[in-house]
Amino acid sequence: MKRYILKAGILMLSALPMACTGNYLNINTNPYQVSKDDMATDGYDIGATLAAISSTVVSTDINTCQFTDCLLGGPMGGYYSTTGGFEKTIDNFNATDDWTRVFLASDRIIPTLFSNLRELENLTDDPMTLAIAKVVKVAAMSRVTDTYGPIPYSKIGVGGQIAVEYDSQEMVYDRMFEELDEAISTLTENQLNRISPKADPVYDGTAVKWCKLANSLKLRLAMRIVYADQAKAQKYAEEAVSHEIGVFTSNADNAALQAKAFGDKGNPIYTAVKYNQPSGVNTGGDTHVAADIVHYMNCYEDPRRAKYFVPSMFDNVDYVGIRVTVVKPSLMSVGYKYSGVNVSPADPVQWMNAAEVAFLKAEASAVFGFNMGGSAEEFYNEGIRLSFSQWGISGADSYLANDELKLGAYQDPGNSSNSYSTPLTDVTIKWDEAADVEKKQERIIIQKWIANFNLGNEAWADHRRTGYPVFFPADGEGNKCDKGEVDPVLGARRMPYPISERSNNGLNLDFAISNYLKGKDQYATRLWWDCKPGLGK
Repeated sequence: MKRYILKAGILMLSALPMACTGNYLNINTNPYQVSKDDMATDGYDIGATLAAISSTVVSTDINTCQFTDCLLGGPMGGYYSTTGGFEKTIDNFNATDDWTRVFLASDRIIPTLFSNLRELENLTDDPMTLAIAKVVKVAAMSRVTDTYGPIPYSKIGVGGQIAVEYDSQEMVYDRMFEELDEAISTLTENQLNRISPKADPVYDGTAVKWCKLANSLKLRLAMRIVYADQAKAQKYAEEAVSHEIGVFTSNADNAALQAKAFGDKGNPIYTAVKYNQPSGVNTGGDTHVAADIVHYMNCYEDPRRAKYFVPSMFDNVDYVGIRVTVVKPSLMSVGYKYSGVNVSPADPVQWMNAAEVAFLKAEASAVFGFNMGGSAEEFYNEGIRLSFSQWGISGADSYLANDELKLGAYQDPGNSSNSYSTPLTDVTIKWDEAADVEKKQERIIIQKWIANFNLGNEAWADHRRTGYPVFFPADGEGNKCDKGEVDPVLGARRMPYPISERSNNGLNLDFAISNYLKGKDQYATRLWWDCKPGLGK
């Protein structure tokens, strides 16, 4: 009998090491060595399956998370930089397949997600539980399509298969909007109901919070496609904000995978950035913070720096990052001195916050004239205040009023050749209603980027979509792309497909490249929504 009520605690269901090949149906197993009947008692199996599904957004597997968020999204989003010691990196546009394949080929993302979605449907027909799973699916798979573009999506699971036809990215987005609308409808109908808080790895089991996340994701994805289809973007954005439950408005709404869901090893980003950390050092190992985010925040005298960064080990330099696309400093000689990522093992894994939603509304209103229920200035100021509050920092009003602080030259204390004299922007903090639309968008995206620290894949998507924030360009020695196609200012626009797809799903892959990517499977190939007029064209 299928169950509707979850009574007991959540169990983390780990994925088995199976390649992302033809069939995924046998991946879902119980790591605790108890029987299926034991797992079914009091809803443990449903809770474990929801946890496994949720582990695929930002993967709780440390190695997977390192590749997707520390070595890909972090550097491309201007938050993190690798340190010296790697010959081929995404930072330098010459990574091996092992680095670029993970979102699509790892067993910890697509196979784990879809096998557990199928298992959940076998365990329960509770509409609220299935709606929650659908929201998580979109949160996870939106990161995959925004990495490669066209992906297998709508046909995954037919006959238990993963090696299926690719959808164009427009088709993927259309399906994700459909799935979010289905979930929003169900969660709205069940808004007075809940599942067990112990079985909810993100919230307290209430339908309202999950509905707010679904609407907020809908707004995020609507703005993602705004240059590709503005009419569709406006429709979905306005629907999300005007919905009776609506989008995030306070930090109590923020979505994060809680510590109970990722076990004894703690927050996977914490462990990943510490890999190979030298003895006696606390700034990190393989990963340090990027010069981009530190430079902006230094120039704006941003008080959130102490929450974001581990102080540097240079004399008389509080915070300094490593430029992303240059020849990296050796970790053991000087690299360890740069500021680190300030994250603890017990920190939740962030998915989305209320500050981002406020900035989404600000951009929708200021740049595109969408009806967001208020003014762009109100939403912009709200976003900054929400971020300060989220991080427990005072002084938001003084920060908002500052119209003098601007970016200046960047000085690299570890290697003067990596210094950069030209200011990246002249945009200040205070809202300027008289500014043109382009400056308004830049101002909004800069502050949204600062507020979204650690969400590197989201930052990378915004940078590709809008051109903001302006990052330090790749220098001649740092841009090591062997095909020479990556523009030093624009940076990488996507990741190439995994080599394994050519052997496992070759015909479908070739069709997608030829018909959806104009025949080019390269770092510089633009995604469907990456089409802002005048941006690098």
